[in-house]
Amino acid sequence: MAINLQKGQRISLEKSDGAKLQNICVGINWGAIEKKGLFGFGSTKEAVDLDASCALYDDQKRLLEVVYFGNLKSKDQSVRHSGDDLTGDMGGDDGIDNEVITVDFSRLSPAVTYVAFVLNSFRGQDFGDIPFASIRIYEGTPKRVTEIFAKYDIANGAAFKGHVSMVLGVFYKKNGEWKFNAIGEPTKDRKLEETVKTVTQNYL
Repeated sequence: MAINLQKGQRISLEKSDGAKLQNICVGINWGAIEKKGLFGFGSTKEAVDLDASCALYDDQKRLLEVVYFGNLKSKDQSVRHSGDDLTGDMGGDDGIDNEVITVDFSRLSPAVTYVAFVLNSFRGQDFGDIPFASIRIYEGTPKRVTEIFAKYDIANGAAFKGHVSMVLGVFYKKNGEWKFNAIGEPTKDRKLEETVKTVTQNYL
């Protein structure tokens, strides 16, 4: 049964058959901004560069490492980033995620207690100006969706207008079991480093 969380909800990630969650993906799909021509004639497409990132923390809430477009794999290879998409969908929504981060919990270092996902607009383009931008956190692989845990529509969500960064959600380990907190909150940050600091201070 699919779980579609709203922000602020928490769930255990043990399945109904008692099996433990193994693989998580965070996929982001977005489009280029359409600019109207002079006097409303014609239009051009402005590339949009959104960046998904993943921050790993220990049980003392100390930052261990960040997986992002400049560091595509964690040291233990359990977290992988598909690579930096600099434009978004220039020809309309193709239904395919532009960036995907995968986490293999079975390979994740035992030192990791928190796995936080954030999104930043690299060029400072307002989330509210992007024609479509959706995020989904799901079990599976980049090519297979097994179960969706949370979905966010940041292009059409009023709370995201005027912002260029947000915290998607945090997986956290409690009594040896992984759980998920769907946060879905915009922040006032401008850069990835600032957003990671906000996570450390407010969301762990």
